[in-house]
Amino acid sequence: MTPKSNPVTPSGYAAMKARYDHLLGTERPEIVEIVSWAAGNGDRSENGDYLYGRKRMREIDRELAHLSRRMKSARVIDPSDQPDKSRAFFGATVTLADEDDEERTVTLVGDDEQDASAGRIGWSSPLARALKGAAIGDLRSVRLPGGLKEWEVIAIAYPQSSGSAGA
Repeated sequence: MTPKSNPVTPSGYAAMKARYDHLLGTERPEIVEIVSWAAGNGDRSENGDYLYGRKRMREIDRELAHLSRRMKSARVIDPSDQPDKSRAFFGATVTLADEDDEERTVTLVGDDEQDASAGRIGWSSPLARALKGAAIGDLRSVRLPGGLKEWEVIAIAYPQSSGSAGA
């Protein structure tokens, strides 16, 4: 079974890599040192430093494994390279208006990068799936927990090319 493709922006991939490097190069060695020191102090069954350290090491190892899997399946897509900037695709920043003319701006990003409070919605979210391929003026319906909601696409923007190619 091949891993599912994981679209991610260059900055999203860099953030995942930075987190992985921090865990592997900084946090984990610090915890290993604490656990080693605590293990040398005798009875481990009542040694808080040892017990907490082992628990934290398992959490770090789990997160490292998760990040490693996500980075291996990552497909880095630079939104500024999108050939058809008149439609909403990965990396687009889309301004929407609902039936009450309330505007909302969202950026379509990888699922690992989503942050609803910052307007960054995951590529596989219901709203992002509804917006894929939309053009300005299109109406898109999204089934939300509160019922069906209709949005009109008001504007679509993509980031400017950074000018440097990275791979």
